[in-house]
Amino acid sequence: MAAKRLQSLSAAEQARIDRILGTLAELYPKASCELEFRGDPFQLLCATILSAQCTDVRVNMVTPALFARWPDARALAGARQKDVEKIIQSTGFFRNKAKNLTGTARRLVDMHGGNVPRTMVEMIELPGVARKTANVVLGTAFGLTTGVVVDTHVMRLSARLALSRHADAKKIEQDLMAKIPQPLWILFAHQLIWHGRRVCDARKPKCDACRLAPVCPSSELPGRTIKRGVRSRSPLRSRSPRRRSPR
Repeated sequence: MAAKRLQSLSAAEQARIDRILGTLAELYPKASCELEFRGDPFQLLCATILSAQCTDVRVNMVTPALFARWPDARALAGARQKDVEKIIQSTGFFRNKAKNLTGTARRLVDMHGGNVPRTMVEMIELPGVARKTANVVLGTAFGLTTGVVVDTHVMRLSARLALSRHADAKKIEQDLMAKIPQPLWILFAHQLIWHGRRVCDARKPKCDACRLAPVCPSSELPGRTIKRGVRSRSPLRSRSPRRRSPR
């Protein structure tokens, strides 16, 4: 890739990352957010809040009824939390999510004229909104490359592909922002998410069908399908002292 990285990489590592990016571009050239929101940033914000610990498929089953009753921030700001809970109950953690949805709607009305703000600072001040949710909305709704979305799929693949050795989402995002050219941040996150859902499963990754296997250190782990030469240590695992059994 021609775009400059924020982090100085060795020639070999830059070539490996470029190959990862090239392969993802071939596999998922039009990867995008799979939450349905009809182009409305407010709907995307609500859907992303609901997506915590829930699948996009389930969220997409719930949001039509939610938006039919409360189509915008002003309408949702006046909703009773219990009424919202009934509609979103199947998404899990529904009481807290309903509280965040109504609280966010009220803050949008009070502070932003009912509109979704376009800065990270303003976004993370909304109830239930952290960097992941903010990056989804800012990137998908507004095309703003403020950061990299780090959800469970991105966390998992970043470790398996040795793009980060951290477990904390903020540190993983910092690593990705340093290694991936900024113009690709939005698309790259969607591509990793798509690959995680379709190929690199959490429990049973399809290494034998994975185009990234040749540049993925984790494809050589014991129990994986692909085996080439000497196995390398997984970025997901670290050596820990053995526990002695109690006498």
